[in-house]
Amino acid sequence: MTTRKTLHILIPVAVCLLVAFLSAIATQTSVNTWYPGLNKPAFTPPSWLFGPVWIVLYVLMGTAAGLVWDRGFYHKWVKTALYHFGFQLILNASWSLFFFGGKMILPALIIITGLLIFLFFTYRWFKIVNPIAAYLLIPYIIWVGFATALNFEIWRLN
Repeated sequence: MTTRKTLHILIPVAVCLLVAFLSAIATQTSVNTWYPGLNKPAFTPPSWLFGPVWIVLYVLMGTAAGLVWDRGFYHKWVKTALYHFGFQLILNASWSLFFFGGKMILPALIIITGLLIFLFFTYRWFKIVNPIAAYLLIPYIIWVGFATALNFEIWRLN
């Protein structure tokens, strides 16, 4: 792997992990106090699973963004793909702030629904630029789809 490609991957991975860290800070405010008291559906995974899953997903996301960036930011399709990626990353971080930080379940549901929609657009643009990058987003899309269903059920039950 070239030095340029390595940097193009490491920088987005670092950015994604920074978002993960900031989201974790927002999550810590209520993950052990407010969240356990909520009514949750039977398909809710154990709390210990969320951290490891998200770390893997953020690394995959960053790697995917790096592979797209490596195609050359001067190209309009690369720019479009990365703008979509950046916006979905903002929505990703916003969800944690609203759900855990603000304890606002319905606004968080709206945000995560928007995130899921934006992820499909991001996937589409990534596939145009670099199909491997798009495929790296598939676990993230599946997890966000699951998280959307979980958020909906938590809203419905509470």
